[in-house]
Amino acid sequence: MTFEDWMRHRGLSASSIEKYAGAIRGPLSSWAMKDGLIAGPLYAIQSASEFQKIAGEISKLAIFVERNQRGHNMYSSALAKFAEYLGEGFGSNVEEDIGAILDSADVAATERLNLVKSRIGQGIFRQKLLLHWKACAVTGYNDTNLLVASHIKPWRACSDSERLNPFNGLLLSPNLDKAFDSGLITFQSEGAIAISPLMARPEVFGVQLGMRAQLRDEHQMFMEFHRERVFRFS
Repeated sequence: MTFEDWMRHRGLSASSIEKYAGAIRGPLSSWAMKDGLIAGPLYAIQSASEFQKIAGEISKLAIFVERNQRGHNMYSSALAKFAEYLGEGFGSNVEEDIGAILDSADVAATERLNLVKSRIGQGIFRQKLLLHWKACAVTGYNDTNLLVASHIKPWRACSDSERLNPFNGLLLSPNLDKAFDSGLITFQSEGAIAISPLMARPEVFGVQLGMRAQLRDEHQMFMEFHRERVFRFS
């Protein structure tokens, strides 16, 4: 879900959506890049905590202070709204998760490596998913080089054993993986897909009703968690 779609779903007026999105994509990004705070536009940031740090630095810039005052705090409101958007989980925290693994002094080096590979869908976790699924769990597409090893129960909610458990994973095409990871799709106990009302034009993204995954009993505990805690009902 884009920032604009998120604001629209939250009931913001068309003028507010235009102002906040324009500020993030335009002046705020330009000021941050010019000052060396970021290398690309703000909307490329997916981590809420990373954005909060950068937003704090932007708010100290002289041009921000001057323009924000002149604009009746519109720029600070845009930063706050984008932080709220990222905070709802529409961004990925892969880098933060990997950082947390590497900082874990109580985890052996070999285990840290396995966990890092698992977090990015590689290593033992991916090998086990390939052995089980052999193709995309939903579409049957079988060029495994293009498929993603996706966790069902989100990484941050898992124990280390769950992070490496092959039944806590689906082998998915990249578009389905992104939608699943964002909570915009899930699967019922019998395997039928459910599509969130927050997902705009799902058919354009290759998502459609009638899709299903062949789930086993061992998947159900993890998928129930995804339906209840990750899937976006509204």
